[in-house]
Amino acid sequence: MGSYIPNTGKEQLEMLQSMGYSSMDDLFAAIPDEMKLKDGLNLPEGKSELEVSRIMKGIAAKNKVFSSIFRGAGAYNHYIPAVVGSVLSNESVQTAYTPYQAEISQGLLQSIFEYQTMICDLTGMDASNASVYDGAEAAAEGISMCRDRKRNKALVSAAILPDALETIKTYCFGNEMELEIIPEKDGLTDVDYLKEHMDKTVACVYIQHPNYYGNLEDAEAIGEIVHESGAKYIMGVNPISLGVLKTPAEYGADIAVGEGQPLGLPMAFGGPYLGFMACRDKMMRKLPGRIVGQTVDADGKTGYVLTLQAREQHIRREKASSNICSNQALCALAVGVYLAAMGNEGLEKAATQCMSKAHYLAEELAGAGFAVENKGDFFHEFVTASDKDTDKVLAALEAEGILGGQKLDDHRILWCCTEINTKEDMDQVVRIVKEV
Repeated sequence: MGSYIPNTGKEQLEMLQSMGYSSMDDLFAAIPDEMKLKDGLNLPEGKSELEVSRIMKGIAAKNKVFSSIFRGAGAYNHYIPAVVGSVLSNESVQTAYTPYQAEISQGLLQSIFEYQTMICDLTGMDASNASVYDGAEAAAEGISMCRDRKRNKALVSAAILPDALETIKTYCFGNEMELEIIPEKDGLTDVDYLKEHMDKTVACVYIQHPNYYGNLEDAEAIGEIVHESGAKYIMGVNPISLGVLKTPAEYGADIAVGEGQPLGLPMAFGGPYLGFMACRDKMMRKLPGRIVGQTVDADGKTGYVLTLQAREQHIRREKASSNICSNQALCALAVGVYLAAMGNEGLEKAATQCMSKAHYLAEELAGAGFAVENKGDFFHEFVTASDKDTDKVLAALEAEGILGGQKLDDHRILWCCTEINTKEDMDQVVRIVKEV
């Protein structure tokens, strides 16, 4: 087995002798003999760099690279402008993802401040944090923000991303917050159920818009119902959709959260991703994690500092509403570069293409016997049902180098289109599924 310890055997012996020991055995003589490993570790011998490189390339060769992708369900295949990779590859930003002693790095703090500003512009909210680990955590942290002594129940739509729902369940179990699931009805949050179950114990209501099935919720009406009872309204949003849809603020949301992966981050086997969180002024002090503020120094020069952090996160953790003290700084930089490169017009064009291409594919699939279940408006995801076996349909597409939609059950598929999918790609999908 190779050694990762850089000092030599001679140097180690000199250190031992300086402490009055003649060997490693002498150094650890106080450890009972029966607790010591006698026969060494059952590990193979170390390999050379060339051998390791050859092995890793062999493993990588097993990966399936699809020529086109029609699956979303939380991670999306969007175009990433070359400038994003160019900026991120600069060695001056290739630092630890979490900026400890951050005030010594004004450039890093400014990049986070600009990211926060863009998230506020995107969502219409007043304040943003420096990011959390992913969208599922952002949803769970948003719910935790709303808990107080008199209100300890969260109502969460069943039509949200399943991974986000599981994370919310874990958080609510840990902080002893009551969780109630609002059932879905025809692919949407059941508004009648929501009306019947709103009471003075409800701290917040969480919906996703567009939801897991791509449907657009009646977000404004839901917000009115929530606020009538004095609860907080949390919206999980797809950031690309905000290029064409109203902002969460315009729908009346108190907190906006979501997954930042569509904004310049590759799918990359599930990470690293980024969860964005933004809220109105009145909720600002409950935002978890880091927040970067702009100020001036003694000479009047602009500077950036970490601000408004709840000290309980560091010194009184048992009283903290959140224990996250970190952020995805490098991913936040990627999001900032992406949004700066795309601009308002670019984001609107990307969102428009996502929506129009999804509707085109939905119409073509319907003509091929795949009935579209979405009854109202949908963004870039939609559900089809057919009498054909889902596994056979997806296998036929995979054989042609196409990653089909997400299997929901034996006859239902959740499809997704982005600006990357071409008409030729979509027509090929329709041709293949017709033949199954």
